[in-house]
Amino acid sequence: MIDIANDSINRIKAEVINCKLCSLCTKRRNAVPGEGNSKAGIMFIGEAPGRNEDEKGRPFVGLAGKILDETLDKVGIVRSRIFVTNIVKCRPPGNRVPTEDERRVCKNYLEREISIVSPKIICILGRTAFESLLGGGSILGNRGKFIAKDGRLFFLTIHPAAIIYNNKLRYALEKDMQALVMECRRLNIPI
Repeated sequence: MIDIANDSINRIKAEVINCKLCSLCTKRRNAVPGEGNSKAGIMFIGEAPGRNEDEKGRPFVGLAGKILDETLDKVGIVRSRIFVTNIVKCRPPGNRVPTEDERRVCKNYLEREISIVSPKIICILGRTAFESLLGGGSILGNRGKFIAKDGRLFFLTIHPAAIIYNNKLRYALEKDMQALVMECRRLNIPI
């Protein structure tokens, strides 16, 4: 049982690093807990760590992370002011989509990260995160939208990794991030 009053991002990080709750732990180099500002107004949630993240034990440090960083920089969001994490904390073999069971096992870590950071906006990156958090389907059909649910405000956009395979999506990601910035300014959320 977690003592909610004494829970912290560092405690979650330690638990994630030592987690053995599913078979992903047998193939990983490093588990990848969320990182960033624990008082962030915006939290970005992706699908799962990739190869570079697995090697370094940090989220969004590979090519998708570089695309995210470039996009954030272009629209004026400072990465050190946000919190970034994933639905699952270990890399699925072959970069496959995490299974329902893997998502379920990691859900407690993600819910605790959200509870501690308590962001004003949760930016959902991609279909898997959309499906996992809001039960959604197509991200392309819903990108750029804000959704209020359970007292939280969610913003939907494509995962930066999609741009690796289709560079035409870069403009869509940038346009979405500009909309996110406008909403942050409207709500006085530091970016």
